[in-house]
Amino acid sequence: MSLAPQELENTASKYAAEAIKLDSQGSRGMAIQSYERAIESLVKLVQVYPDYKLNKIYIERANAYQSRIEALRLSPRLDGSMNQSAKVTSRTNISSKTNNETTSENRKTNSNEQWDAALDDLVLKEKPRVRWTEVVGQEDAKRAIRESIVYPTKRADLFPLGWPRGILLYGPPGCGKTLIAAAAAAEIDGYFINVDAASMMSKWLGEAEKNVSKLFVMARKLNEHENTPVLLFIDEIDSLLGTRNGEVGGEVRVKNQFLTEMDGINNKSKGTLLYVIGATNKPWSLESGFLRRFQKRIYVTLPDISSRTNLFVQYTSALKKEASLKPEDLAKLCDGYSASDIKDICQSAQLRVVNELFESGKASDDMSIPRSISITDFKEIIKIRKPSVSVDMIKAYMKWSDQFKAL
Repeated sequence: MSLAPQELENTASKYAAEAIKLDSQGSRGMAIQSYERAIESLVKLVQVYPDYKLNKIYIERANAYQSRIEALRLSPRLDGSMNQSAKVTSRTNISSKTNNETTSENRKTNSNEQWDAALDDLVLKEKPRVRWTEVVGQEDAKRAIRESIVYPTKRADLFPLGWPRGILLYGPPGCGKTLIAAAAAAEIDGYFINVDAASMMSKWLGEAEKNVSKLFVMARKLNEHENTPVLLFIDEIDSLLGTRNGEVGGEVRVKNQFLTEMDGINNKSKGTLLYVIGATNKPWSLESGFLRRFQKRIYVTLPDISSRTNLFVQYTSALKKEASLKPEDLAKLCDGYSASDIKDICQSAQLRVVNELFESGKASDDMSIPRSISITDFKEIIKIRKPSVSVDMIKAYMKWSDQFKAL
């Protein structure tokens, strides 16, 4: 059975977090194994879902993890000797692009240059080509984003009091937070810097607060030197700014550094076109002191029936289906399902009829094709494919929205 994208994403995140923890504790061998498992999950995700919109992000992250594996293997042991396996290990190029990084013989660069190269590998820095039409539903979120980012960028003279530069997107997983941010960057023809907060917290790229500082320096340079709008998207920001018991000094310094950077952006000249969008599935874990830095706090909700209908139209358009199968009927069956849930259901329907063809023994005939998908297929799938978001979670989001939502 094929794993859903969300399952592979969660698996990769789990192994990456485990690797970072082991890395920080000095458990080199175990850290390498966990990094390799994270890479394996990301590569599988790209291979199984070649058209997935976030694949480039996952390739970048896989390359960053591979880079760290090589660094661990090349680093000297306590007795000053070199790990023998490192002498024969070359970096795997996940994205099949030419990699001109220096070899182990000429890696005698200073620590700042090494850090900058690692950061450049870690983030996705590009001008995305995502249209607003690809963001199904979420009209409140799109309107708030346009007011805060798109309109000020196009007509700054209409905003004498300035405009919000800190935006928080929160809500259930799989509802399009990353897609909304990418669409905003595309609308303003700006750079989209995507980084997950867990990576910024890892020690293998240097001191955690230094990670935050360098990230904002990169964003400012792109904005100032190229005179281009920049949207800095920080995923899972709760891992960076969330409340924890027994915080160590490093975590406190990271939070203080982030506050300093956000205050610097918000207090800059009115013409600065640098924006920070944080995304989280757990807004209630954010410390209240950080919320005021995000002037817009936008609830990215589960799709309503109209949005679900449009999603089914989109995802079933390439499928062979019975004429009686109506997207509106499918939408009614999937109340409470996220956008990614709906995509997975449509994919499962296709897998169901293809599996029947193989089990019948007719798949060897190139002329044979699967039967048309019926509403019965979808009903059978929905019986065993429950929503990824529980009713209790929705209540928690609504309760938090009542207190902190700011459109």
